[in-house]
Amino acid sequence: MSTKPDVTPPVYTRENYKSYCDVLASLNERLAGTIEQYGYPDFWHRDPGFDALVRIILEQQVSLASGRAAYDKVQDLSGGLTPNSLLALSDADLKGCGFSRQKSVYTRALAEVVASGELDVDALPTLPDGEIHRRLSAIKGIGEWTVNVYLLISLHRLDVFPMGDIALINTMKQHDFLPSKYTKERLGAEARRFKPYRSIFALLLWHEYLSRKGGSME
Repeated sequence: MSTKPDVTPPVYTRENYKSYCDVLASLNERLAGTIEQYGYPDFWHRDPGFDALVRIILEQQVSLASGRAAYDKVQDLSGGLTPNSLLALSDADLKGCGFSRQKSVYTRALAEVVASGELDVDALPTLPDGEIHRRLSAIKGIGEWTVNVYLLISLHRLDVFPMGDIALINTMKQHDFLPSKYTKERLGAEARRFKPYRSIFALLLWHEYLSRKGGSME
């Protein structure tokens, strides 16, 4: 009797992520120094679903604090964020919550495909990374960075790296992983040094960046 193979990639968990951090620390002294100076990263988790995707969209190209402020305001105004409750808000409502014009368009596009049933967000955790990228990237305003952050902090996939993230890039430069001028190919190659644990590599870099700034992963 044959069984259907598990098509989803490996994940990290609250119980094992510190062990993965130790693996990377054993591979690179600079990452070992991050843990020694700042401790282990918090286990960064957001329940998968529509509202997690909205929050990540709000964090595009702004600080975590700015994204969180807009997210909290729309949660309060909507009485609980759902596709239908977001669609019921006016552009003026969203602007008052701190949404830019573009992010109003992007979050409405997401809400529309979820409300219509075109996108089943509850099914995403059962799918491989590539299929999740395909489905989410078809929605206006959702690109590679947004999908990878969702894979990393909501689905806890073990080997994704949000290319183009400024905090990650700046911390890589500080650790001499990257020169001041670099190519996308060089960035990808440096991240691939830490396969199959690129998510943990990203978490350690974010942790150091935020610790230096006096912030946190939430």
